Parts: sequence; structure tokens; C-alpha cells
Amino acid sequence: MKIGVLTVLFGSMSFAKMIDYVSKLGIEAIELGTGNYPGSPHTNVKALLSSSKKLKEYKAKIKDKGLVISGLSCHGNQLHPNKRIAQAHHNVLRDTVKLASKLGVKNVIGFSGCPGGSEKDKYPNWVTCPWPDDFTDILKWQWEDKLIPYWKKEAKFAADNGVRLAFEMHPGMSVYNTETMLRLRKECGNNIGANFDPSHLFWQGMDPLVSLLKLKGCMYHVHAKDCRIDTDNTKANGVLDTKSYGDEINRSWIFRTVGYGHSETFWRDFVSTLRLIGYDGVLSIEHEDSLMSSNEGFKKAVSFLKGIVLQEKAGGMYWA
Repeated sequence: MKIGVLTVLFGSMSFAKMIDYVSKLGIEAIELGTGNYPGSPHTNVKALLSSSKKLKEYKAKIKDKGLVISGLSCHGNQLHPNKRIAQAHHNVLRDTVKLASKLGVKNVIGFSGCPGGSEKDKYPNWVTCPWPDDFTDILKWQWEDKLIPYWKKEAKFAADNGVRLAFEMHPGMSVYNTETMLRLRKECGNNIGANFDPSHLFWQGMDPLVSLLKLKGCMYHVHAKDCRIDTDNTKANGVLDTKSYGDEINRSWIFRTVGYGHSETFWRDFVSTLRLIGYDGVLSIEHEDSLMSSNEGFKKAVSFLKGIVLQEKAGGMYWA
């Protein structure tokens, strides 16, 4: 396994300074933002697509630092009921797939998106209960009329370019838990898999280790991000928390740097379970800890993961 980082964390740095900085701290892989919600601070997608010279130079700079690209991230909502937003996010996805193909990167990372509740809606409608029956009707329409047709087409486009789509399970999006991830993959093909972020599962009350086992065979990329559950606030208000992320003391949960939400024991079990299901790729640090500076949270994450990741292949069982 390799330790990586989603580099939008260092959006204030130039590309050259960023790759120099992360490589000196022992990072082996970078996940680059290419637009939509993550932005694109280090990757001029249009320029790289239009110039083979710039593309070659870009790849060389990364290789010279001993780095590989684990994925290109363009999280967006291509199914947004606002057609202008949906089209813009779709265009970024298509360009990201093309760029991934040219760079030799296998993973394009994003969200499933979430449609509205009907063709007349202005905003996404994330359904969290089956009754009254309106909500079940909305879910049926969202999946059958929007998600499945769109992602079947995009999965084929990605496959035709030698790229696969890795979705984060994220509340607010139609794919948010294990069964919705598996459903989209079943409906749209095996070129769709998971970008597994355990923090999103913790806050829903899920066990990431159980989810990993059920997702065996479709694990494409992993985010290393933690989440601390405030038990008192959760007991009072549940986990569907819409308060500002900045209201840390009153929230039911907040994102934390790895090791600050769950114990070292969990993270050792996490990487061991990844190995059990055949994943030996990158753990990409996504720092969103509002109690730490970007620099401190990142450094602590790197230090913590260095003692956790399994770097060598398992040896023979000489004892059995």
C-alpha cells in the first residue's frame, strides 16, 4: 500500500512547490483535483488535453519526484436539476476521463450525484425515508429515469477510454451507503466501483469494516479521513446534522485527521481488511479537520499512517 494525498489541500501552493513538499514528507501518490467541487488548483485540464508537450512535461515533473497519480477527482452533481450546473459538471467529468486516459491514470473519482424530485425541481432531493409514498415514488424516478441511464452511458465512455469511475458514498448523493453503491454497480456495470471514505460511513452509524467486506471486488480507491462522533449531541439529535461545519462543539459529528476520531486499532483493522479483500493501492489523505491547520493535520496523518500501512506482500505461512 502507498500513502497519498488529495492535493487540493495545498491549493495555495504552486504545482511545483506542492509536489516538492509532499514528496519530501514521504508521500508516494497524489490525487489531483480537476474541477467541480474540489476545484483544479494544480491541473490545467484544457491545456494538458490540447498540448502533448505540456502533458509530457507535467508527467515528467511528477515522476521526477518519485510520485504516481492515484486518481483524478472531479466530484460534482451531473444530475443536478439545474441544467446549467449539470452540464458544467458533466463537461468536467468527460474532460477528466479523457485526461486520465492520456496520463495513464485508472481512477476518476467523484459522486453519483443526486437529481431533484421531478423534472420541475430546482434543487437536488435526497430522500431519507420511504413514507409518505411520495418519497418512494421519487426514489424510483430518480434511479430509473436519471441515475441508471446516465451512469450506464458514462461508465461505457470511461471504459472506452481505459478508465474506471470510483464513487464516494456520501449523504446528500444517491449513492451514500453499501447497498446503493452495489446497486449502481449492478445496474451500470463493473466499470463503476467505490472510492471508499470511512468518515462518511462513521457519521451514518455504519461499520466501515463490514462495508468493506461487502464491497469486495469493487474497491478502486481509498480516502484516509476520520470522523469523531459526539455521543451526547448524537443521542439528543441523531446523525442527520445540518449545522455548520464550523459549529464543532454542537455538532453530532465532525471530520478529523486519521487517528483523532477512531483508535489506532481501528485503522490497523481497516488496512488489514483492505488486504483481505484484495486492495493494495493508495490510502489518499483527505484533510478536512477544522480543529487543525492544513499543515499540521496533514503531517499528523502522514506520521500516523506510516505506522499503519502494509507495504510488503504477505509472506508464506511457514508455520502452517
